[in-house]
Amino acid sequence: MKLSDLTTLRIGGEAERFVDATETDHLVEMVLEADRVGEPWLVLGGGSNVLIGDDGVEGVVVRVATRGIERLPNAPGSARPIRLRVQAGEPWEALVEHTVRQGFSGLEALSGIPGSCGAAPIQNIGAYGQELAESLVAVEVLDLDSGERTTWPAPLLELGYRTSSIKQGRRAVVLSIDLALGADEDARSRPVRYAQLADALGVEIGETAPLVGVRAAVLALRAAKGMVLDPDDPDSVSAGSFFTNPIVSEAFARTLPGEAPRWAQQPEAPTRAVPLGAEPAPPPPVVEGTVKLSAAWLIEHSGIGRGFALPGSGAAVSKKHTLALTNASGAATAREVAQLAGYIQTRVMSEFGVVLHPEPVFLGVEL
Repeated sequence: MKLSDLTTLRIGGEAERFVDATETDHLVEMVLEADRVGEPWLVLGGGSNVLIGDDGVEGVVVRVATRGIERLPNAPGSARPIRLRVQAGEPWEALVEHTVRQGFSGLEALSGIPGSCGAAPIQNIGAYGQELAESLVAVEVLDLDSGERTTWPAPLLELGYRTSSIKQGRRAVVLSIDLALGADEDARSRPVRYAQLADALGVEIGETAPLVGVRAAVLALRAAKGMVLDPDDPDSVSAGSFFTNPIVSEAFARTLPGEAPRWAQQPEAPTRAVPLGAEPAPPPPVVEGTVKLSAAWLIEHSGIGRGFALPGSGAAVSKKHTLALTNASGAATAREVAQLAGYIQTRVMSEFGVVLHPEPVFLGVEL
């Protein structure tokens, strides 16, 4: 099986062995067996957040093809009473379309994101002011350390900005996800928190809007950036945003040009336990806040514009959005994409002293 046929970048060599797992038991069996005998294994979802080397991968590639969206009993009295259980191989976009059609709120701003539902918590996907972490209740996983199927409450995933404990190395395969969603009788969204989306909808930050309107606006915004898979748009042949937005200290952010976009991140005060009857605890020390920067702005202002490509390379920066690296030519290799990414990192580091971190997972290729 040629893995370039299974990735949104249309890049990747042959799999030594390939299996389509349409049943959860089969998925578990294949991964456990490979892990037991020491055979290299890769679980592949929608192929939207991965850069696979041109020489392919050794061992077995197990594509998660389990499907299904199950309605669980409601949680009466909850602000998010709707409970859904979604199989790992269900396409994320199909899930969002389903929830909006049913009038369930919580995922509408995540419309148009490619990939599978099982991969979503690993990356803690987010866009336009929403993150999966806000709706995720639990995940069923195959825990490779114990060899057992088990359910983890969402906090065990330690979800952060585009990361989780699994992405950080915890050995587990997501089998299904449980979500808690809202159900407004007028089918309205959660409060809109992203300025660009609010402008597109003609509402103020913090206001709600019809779910179908939010979904349509998000899809239009993403399409304008080449971030919706479209066979007629070569710029959509990408892995989406290639770099995460850097998070730096407030002190460092002050060294950047004043016009550089930045968003303050709320620091968490440390928890302090005080025995009953004891003197009140002293106030916690002041924790310096952090600031999220715009990776796209840093790239553009380091001298790399839309459509930029290294001489002779088939990989290029998207003509619509500097945060996406594309295989618009259809002839790019994994090595060329990695070289372009490395060049961008070097330019941004040289100009601003900021390290950009790739969002996709690299397999069989080095940056």
